[in-house]
Amino acid sequence: MSFLYRSTRNENETATASEAILKGLAEEGGLFVPDEIPELDVPFEELAEMDYKEIAFEVMSRMLTDFTEEELRACINGAYDEKFDTELIAPVKYHHGAYILELFHGKTIAFKDMALSILPYLLTTAAKKNNIDKEIVILTATSGDTGKAALAGFADVPGTKIAVFYPKNGVSPIQEKQMVTEKGKNTFVAGITGNFDDAQTGVKKMFSDKALAEYLDEKGFQFSSANSINIGRLVPQMVYYVYAYTRLIAAGTIAAGDKINVVVPTGNFGNILAAYYASQMGLPVNKFICASNDNKVLYDFFTTGEYDRNREFILTSSPSMDILISSNLERLIYRIAGNDAEKNSELMKSLNETGKYEITDEMKKNLYQFYGNFATSDEVSSTIRTVYEEDGYVLDTHTAVAVNVYDKYKADTEDTTPTIIASTASPYKFARSVVTAIDPKLDSEGDFDLVDALEDISKVKVPQAVEEIRTAPIVHDTVCDKDEMEAVVKRFLGI
Repeated sequence: MSFLYRSTRNENETATASEAILKGLAEEGGLFVPDEIPELDVPFEELAEMDYKEIAFEVMSRMLTDFTEEELRACINGAYDEKFDTELIAPVKYHHGAYILELFHGKTIAFKDMALSILPYLLTTAAKKNNIDKEIVILTATSGDTGKAALAGFADVPGTKIAVFYPKNGVSPIQEKQMVTEKGKNTFVAGITGNFDDAQTGVKKMFSDKALAEYLDEKGFQFSSANSINIGRLVPQMVYYVYAYTRLIAAGTIAAGDKINVVVPTGNFGNILAAYYASQMGLPVNKFICASNDNKVLYDFFTTGEYDRNREFILTSSPSMDILISSNLERLIYRIAGNDAEKNSELMKSLNETGKYEITDEMKKNLYQFYGNFATSDEVSSTIRTVYEEDGYVLDTHTAVAVNVYDKYKADTEDTTPTIIASTASPYKFARSVVTAIDPKLDSEGDFDLVDALEDISKVKVPQAVEEIRTAPIVHDTVCDKDEMEAVVKRFLGI
């Protein structure tokens, strides 16, 4: 069954799946959403016997309906291979009363690898399907993890270039070094003197600039995105929630059809939205537990129905979640508004002009499956230490946000539903925060000394992604103001 994707801000703007992947962002700043979410009509008992690639095909073939089976299987087989350090791709482990879904076994040791390993294949396949003869320029803002995962995915891919912007003082030292040492000849990285929201706003501004699009077209380029605003990022993320559920069935922990809770640490809302979309496809979810850090704009939204970014931006120990403008929330707003593009557009205009909007009581009722809470940086440290002392398992700072919020959820509700927690990064990406949470005496050590200390503490070998940047030379040293982003991109493209 074929269906179209539609802009959240203009009901008349539609695209096939491949067109939506190529464009990245809809006109007027809208996001592409599926007209409908088809049922996953394979019994969970059958899915439980499949491996990750097979489940990826079953989920993605229903969402990306203009890709042939041959095209989609080629994309999946190219993505989920030895780049991952485990054949399971996304292992599920039981700790602290929940099932930890480890999403950090890819090339850059963060959950972004799960989708960004396949996006270059989807994008280049989409370009061929649509007879695109221009060079595709991937334009991306990152709060730390998307940047390196996108760079690794697109490095030296023919017919593409990639430019990544990150907040110069808003990522961990390991995250920054991963990005600025990228060697791909078609890659460019720039730190901006601002925060992630500034970088994201600058990227969206370039996407919606029609004069810039025409100029790029003349020069033989067109923009696309590797951020989760691109449905080519979002659809592959649906897969691992279905996969995790079927692992619990295979282990005899639950029976097919039993409900689960899903806990996701989130700033930009894409990862938890993928779980919501998977539930619309048939994944039996009881509660979506949205875990925020000190930048608790999402917690406040789920508590009050008002989204308000007019607040202090706080740098935390979980920097990938240091976000006040959660782009993917727009897709949920559109859905709970009854797929009303006009209503959604009105709310997004208010966010742009006043920094806030409020949903109706009717829309609030449609959020009954969502629970929001937050964890402070002190609580994150305490949670890392507690879980380590329990059984020697080491959480990264973002997963610790999720675990802490899950503890609060259980205390609030006494709900005993089996729960999957999305573990979004290796603790090695945030070695200083993780190691000093467990042993504060080590805070004076250098960054890579802390990496070695973490190996001793966790009994997990230092990942190759970290080893290879110890002595890697800096390749990208551009720092610019948020108002200079367009000029910097043009310079990179030589136009």
